[in-house]
Amino acid sequence: MKKEPVKTITLKVSKNTMNKMNEYFEEKKRIKTPPYAVFQADEADTVVTLYESGKAVFQGISADIDANLWSEMEKNLNPDKKIDMKVAGEKKKEKQNSKVYYANTIGSDEVGTGDYFGPIVVTASYVTKEDIPFLENLKVKDSKKLTDEQILKITPEIIKKIPYYTMTLNNKEYNERNKEYNMNAIKAILHNKALLEMSKKYQNYDYIVVDQFAEKYVYYNYLKKSSNVQKNITFITKAEDQCLSVACSAIISRYIFIKEFEKLSKKYQITLPKGAGHQADEVGCKLVKKYGEEILNEIAKTNFKNTEKIKELAKK
Repeated sequence: MKKEPVKTITLKVSKNTMNKMNEYFEEKKRIKTPPYAVFQADEADTVVTLYESGKAVFQGISADIDANLWSEMEKNLNPDKKIDMKVAGEKKKEKQNSKVYYANTIGSDEVGTGDYFGPIVVTASYVTKEDIPFLENLKVKDSKKLTDEQILKITPEIIKKIPYYTMTLNNKEYNERNKEYNMNAIKAILHNKALLEMSKKYQNYDYIVVDQFAEKYVYYNYLKKSSNVQKNITFITKAEDQCLSVACSAIISRYIFIKEFEKLSKKYQITLPKGAGHQADEVGCKLVKKYGEEILNEIAKTNFKNTEKIKELAKK
């Protein structure tokens, strides 16, 4: 059996994200910390070090999973800032994949995996070379810099021109699947279905691209029970910057996520916070007191640590 490699990922985080990390890792912190570090902590197979400068370093087999979760948190708390995340040893790899940008591609991306409330949304899009000027004019290339307001404005224009397929997994469905599959396995299954759907309809593509959230062999291992698996995928870290179909998919997924979030907030007459921080605990507590603990299974990812915190808060 092939041993999973140890990865090192660096993520630059803002002060508010640093506060969330400091709170989350409180009970997991090591006694000794490196110079200039706020803390060093153990999260399953990952060692997390947060420095006073705002640099967070994730080292270990599951570093990508943990780094992606905190990247989502940073994105949600600071939507106007560009995510600055680097994977050790992958600069050369990113250069080699720059040719993907000017090709016909099917690309997929997801949102919602780091949010306690709201669904997981996975989208696959098909972008041709001829679509590039149109998308660049809409600033799709810089999708991570777009605010929710900008996303709501430009996405209707994108979906009129760009073919796409979206899968939305609400939290009741997620909680049921989570009994058998972890988060990354669920993501792989959703990506696979969306990519298969698009590759059947649009066969004139040069590359199929996934914004990498797991090593290639790990991704395919997640799909070992699937009867039909999309092959020949190009996995790229930070693929939004290099592949416009992935960038489109990220924007469309975020658009649908925002809309679903608004529906949930309206249904329960409370503003649901994005992310999985202290605000999520406070709102979850209010919901439990009003509707009972079973409400969490409907609108929240119950395997998040927030669930236990909310239940404790609700007893007070």
